[in-house]
Amino acid sequence: MKKWLPASLLVAAFVVSLYVGATQIDDFWSALINPDSNEILWQIRFPRVTAAVIVGAALGVAGLLAQGACNNAVAEPAILGTAAGASFGAVLAISSGLVEVGSIGAIACGTVGALLTTSLTFKLAAIRGSLSSFTLIIVGIAVSAIVTSFVGIASAMASRADARSISFWSFGSLALITSENLIGIAITAVIGIAIAWKIAPTLDRLSLGDSTAFHLGVNVARIRLIALIALSILAGGAVSTVGSIAFIGLAAPHIARFIFGPSHRKLVIHSAIIGGLIVVVADTLSRTIAQPNELPIGLATALLGAPVLIALVAFKNNVWRTQ
Repeated sequence: MKKWLPASLLVAAFVVSLYVGATQIDDFWSALINPDSNEILWQIRFPRVTAAVIVGAALGVAGLLAQGACNNAVAEPAILGTAAGASFGAVLAISSGLVEVGSIGAIACGTVGALLTTSLTFKLAAIRGSLSSFTLIIVGIAVSAIVTSFVGIASAMASRADARSISFWSFGSLALITSENLIGIAITAVIGIAIAWKIAPTLDRLSLGDSTAFHLGVNVARIRLIALIALSILAGGAVSTVGSIAFIGLAAPHIARFIFGPSHRKLVIHSAIIGGLIVVVADTLSRTIAQPNELPIGLATALLGAPVLIALVAFKNNVWRTQ
């Protein structure tokens, strides 16, 4: 039963999110099975809710990769600087007039920014020769803070209207999503999740510790590099399109681990589903509870994810084996 619970909840949340909104849709079920019958449903809400699923899945798996590659329970794209790097790469490209918000070009620039920033975090953390999880997290927080400051400065100095509007990326928003945006984030999500699925068995061995994994035949440096690339693709695509959405990369893998156990093959699938579920619910709340205003989705995800994570730690604090 529990195997299908997250997926069932995601389908239900998807339908509810299509139904609710500032504008009431008449004959909802009829409109749902006739794509040409209602513009609000199919041109506005459907792309937005679909993007919520894709972004949530990408960030959930990105968080799993961060935790698995670093062997640290609190690692996630925001802490490693990946999310800030994605924002910075996209902001620079958009403010310079090279790309538009949500375009393939913006996603590519965001992915490059994510990869460079995460690489910098790893390089600085290993500057003394050894890469400890504690040092990695501390350096990641510092790098993320610096790059986030650069994002704020670049946004404030930008002259283009769409670049100045990037301030919404501080907490994330799906308000600008269109059908065209779905292509880019879907491509990055599929590529990143496919890589995560491929290396999942190796991450199982890496969770035993670097030394044990090495003796089991794992090339630790290589697998971390692959995870880093996949993490950057996932976070870069998501963040460059909808901004930084808090807590998904941290909460979704932990919830999946609590329900389904430590096997990374299972966790890839369920982290994606749970991440998508959290973002869909959060986006629905963000655009309905304060109508006609819309709340930043990052506020809703933090309010949803934080209590769940606290409860998991309080009732089952051995969900993660600390090395």
